[in-house]
Amino acid sequence: MSFATSGLSADRLNRIAPYLEDKYVKPGRLPGTATAVWRRGEPAHFATTGFADVERRTPLSQDTIYRIYSMTKPVTSVAFMMLVEEGKVALEDPVHRFIPSWRDLGVFNGGTLDAFQTKRTDQPMRMIDLLRHTSGLTYGFQNRSNVDAAYRKLKIGEIEKAGTLEDMIEKVSKLPLEFSPASAWNYSISTDVLGYLVGVISGLPFDEFLRTRIFQPLGMSDTGFFVPPEKASRLAACYAMAPPGATALPGASAASVLGTGLTGLGGMVLQDDPQKSPYLHPPSFVSGGGGLVSTVDDYLRFCRMLISGGALDGVRLLSPKTVELMTQNHLPGGAQLIDMSRSLFSEQTYAGLGFGLGFAVNLNPAATMVPGSHGDFYWGGAASTFFWIDPREALIGIFMTQLLPSSAYPVRREFRTLVYSALEDSATWP
Repeated sequence: MSFATSGLSADRLNRIAPYLEDKYVKPGRLPGTATAVWRRGEPAHFATTGFADVERRTPLSQDTIYRIYSMTKPVTSVAFMMLVEEGKVALEDPVHRFIPSWRDLGVFNGGTLDAFQTKRTDQPMRMIDLLRHTSGLTYGFQNRSNVDAAYRKLKIGEIEKAGTLEDMIEKVSKLPLEFSPASAWNYSISTDVLGYLVGVISGLPFDEFLRTRIFQPLGMSDTGFFVPPEKASRLAACYAMAPPGATALPGASAASVLGTGLTGLGGMVLQDDPQKSPYLHPPSFVSGGGGLVSTVDDYLRFCRMLISGGALDGVRLLSPKTVELMTQNHLPGGAQLIDMSRSLFSEQTYAGLGFGLGFAVNLNPAATMVPGSHGDFYWGGAASTFFWIDPREALIGIFMTQLLPSSAYPVRREFRTLVYSALEDSATWP
């Protein structure tokens, strides 16, 4: 594709890498960056800056493997919706249809882990509540409530820790919900529960379902829950942002870094050495909420499937109507996140956004104060990775790096702005 037919300015796209290198990589704020833009069915931009491993001076390359953390969530959501299409489960089904021990989950009404008090839910938790994070579940790193504290103590949803999906389900069965399902929005382990349910409903182990039903058909050969030995040299190091004067955060977990609330305070410290990483071995806890590793090219194939209405290169995973359903706002009553959210942390801001079945959905670009289109959808990962899909503009953008937490810098907003500034024609203007 020529830049004339892509409707993107080559000169303006060529601003992206120098901007990121000068502002983030050279000053030591990010180890390196990889950026990709796809428009009208063709690649328009790919660039890398900096290093996959700063200490070993290993440059980033097109096949570098990244921890994509919560960019796993859209993949798990697609897997679940494939089962919906097959008639094996419905969005309105109560979760306890497949997790009987959750039938009587109550809502927090006081107390702590040793003596929680609960009250009845107004309605049962449904599958749609897991997909849109209105389930009443939480993450321990939210650091907001006694229920969060119980998650931290029990290490629920921490992908670096030992345990299994079955262990998680059992532990949660003994804890209260944060709120009655569908009454609020809270970023949570909901998508890990979906991963568990994919395994139960399909009869295949969750990781096997993803491998055989999504990754192999789409040609996502470098995506999985661990990096095999023959690809270990391609795994990037992962870093954490440190306050000025800090020298190390040895062995810091993703959850512990997320819980610090650090924003833009200084340089980097090594969080996960790629030569000693737990990602070099199959995990016991197969996290549908945050466990995958992937590459720019692989995740782009996943995004291309979505923007093409559920199919890519002759392989169909979902129908166009299912993708359309997933990318509409499903918050009760058409609410926006800013009205319903209880989260202290998620992979997004809230103004102008709704939430679909696995993605944030842009309802009001003006309110977001970032260029975009009504109906564009996206998500990110804890190590500052990010993607978005703009169906109106036939546009995909992907940003990869490895720095915890994702709230460290406004680089996602800046990348979006740089990409849209390169647009020379538009489906909606004038």
